[in-house]
Amino acid sequence: MTAAMATGGDARGPRRFAAPLRSAVEATVFDHPLFAGLHGFRDLLEAADWPTVAALDGRLALPGRQLVEQDAALLADGLHYETRIAQGRIGTRAENWHDLFNALAWASLLPLKRALNAQQCRHIAAMAPGQRNRAQAALTQFDETGVVVCVRDAAVLAAWDAHDWRALFDPSHWQSGSIAVVAVFGHALMEQALLPGRLLVGKCVVVQGGDAAECIGAVARAIDEGRVLSDPLQLRPLPLAGIPGWHGMQDAAFYGNADYFRPLRAGRQYPAPLPLM
Repeated sequence: MTAAMATGGDARGPRRFAAPLRSAVEATVFDHPLFAGLHGFRDLLEAADWPTVAALDGRLALPGRQLVEQDAALLADGLHYETRIAQGRIGTRAENWHDLFNALAWASLLPLKRALNAQQCRHIAAMAPGQRNRAQAALTQFDETGVVVCVRDAAVLAAWDAHDWRALFDPSHWQSGSIAVVAVFGHALMEQALLPGRLLVGKCVVVQGGDAAECIGAVARAIDEGRVLSDPLQLRPLPLAGIPGWHGMQDAAFYGNADYFRPLRAGRQYPAPLPLM
């Protein structure tokens, strides 16, 4: 998957994203909360040189999966990208931020990645060659720009339902744990966050309560069972720069930017949070 597929990832709309050169990325970029889930891989992100695909595969040691360089020889098999993954090979471009973050998402959130791949393969098998349905679009959007969020307060959820952004981003809600980002999953979001200050939008699956492991497990099961991500409209947009502490200037004028903090469209409704099962 490419960064161009990360539709909705930026407030200015979908466009091809050009990642910065590795040498141009300051190590302090990875201090941002968006990268919190990759703390154990900081050396891979901050090193002056790219890890080779073979070295990355050896370091991550993914169960049942192997990172293989995506070159002409690999693509000659004619297989769909997801089908090849199901057979155990994750095509990975050398010296590429997008694919490095994808590999790290596999390493840090394996249950979600497995569930998405299995569900994508079911849809691929059911569709005519070259055709995609809305479920595949939803699965791809979550893979590229997904965020898992836990909500424990009905009033906070109601504010999100209504796109009442000022109420949703009240710091007291985030400090108390009434709402929390459990995991930034989308590897296109990670790539775009290499440029500080971008107004990124996560596409969220929401879980009602639970710790991080429970939430990840609930989302993985729901994906595998086809209870979520049957349509892109099921994903809740979350303007990530609005989260207290996630952006430099968060004054009244900032939250008044309707191009980023968009009002609710007429008739738009979101699914209820997933229960812990």
